[in-house]
Amino acid sequence: MGTVRYLEIAEALRQAILSGEYRVGARLPSESDLAARWSASRGTVRQAVATLAAEGLVGSRQGARRIVLRHERKHGFGELNSFAQWAEGVGHEAAGRFLSRTRRPAGAEEARRLAVPPGTEILAVLRLRLLDGEPTMVERTAYADWVAAAVEALPEDCRSVMDSLAHDSGIVAQYGEHLIDALPAGSEDARLLRIRRGGALLRQRHVSATRTGRPIEWSDDRYRAGSVTFGVSNSAVATPLERHPGDRWTPPREVVERRVP
Repeated sequence: MGTVRYLEIAEALRQAILSGEYRVGARLPSESDLAARWSASRGTVRQAVATLAAEGLVGSRQGARRIVLRHERKHGFGELNSFAQWAEGVGHEAAGRFLSRTRRPAGAEEARRLAVPPGTEILAVLRLRLLDGEPTMVERTAYADWVAAAVEALPEDCRSVMDSLAHDSGIVAQYGEHLIDALPAGSEDARLLRIRRGGALLRQRHVSATRTGRPIEWSDDRYRAGSVTFGVSNSAVATPLERHPGDRWTPPREVVERRVP
């Protein structure tokens, strides 16, 4: 229950920042004050504020009251690829549809990424994501056996798997590692994304894990060219990786855009 509670507190604080209740440069209330307001432990409040720090809304410095950095909401990969949260946070409608959910033995890379012996049963999922009703991204995800049943129980049109796992099953991703490259569309990707075979796709592969480092998923996400761009914002404190709506394709060697404040 505590893991879900910190998400609720993070959302309440997020809305307070976005609405201007806390102006840029203002300090958030202390952890003890926030804990009293929501009748929560300081550890739960600390997790909530850390979520906002990962989004870049507040300063990431530990041991001091956090300062509001901005009012616009960007998607940082500290959110662990919550496509729906990112899309809706920048004013777009997100949707998703499971195309297949199949239990099978893990391949060599899937086993390595999920930290299980080769051949261990995993849940392989094929899913289509839409942005404002348009096919935008194809997900191919291998879920560890211990979360497979929870994913199988989700409705076909589930808006966000990770959000649903957190709220319904208490399975919360706390760590992620991301790999970004480009590749040509194969027949299946071209059909699902309604593009020409061989067209450019932006691929993001990532592993998500729990707070204790237990892997949850290994995913291969392929975006239609022009649907998003990825950026890195530099600072002396942190270097968050972000994604933004995009209207043009960036050549593979420049896929990661560096932005200096």
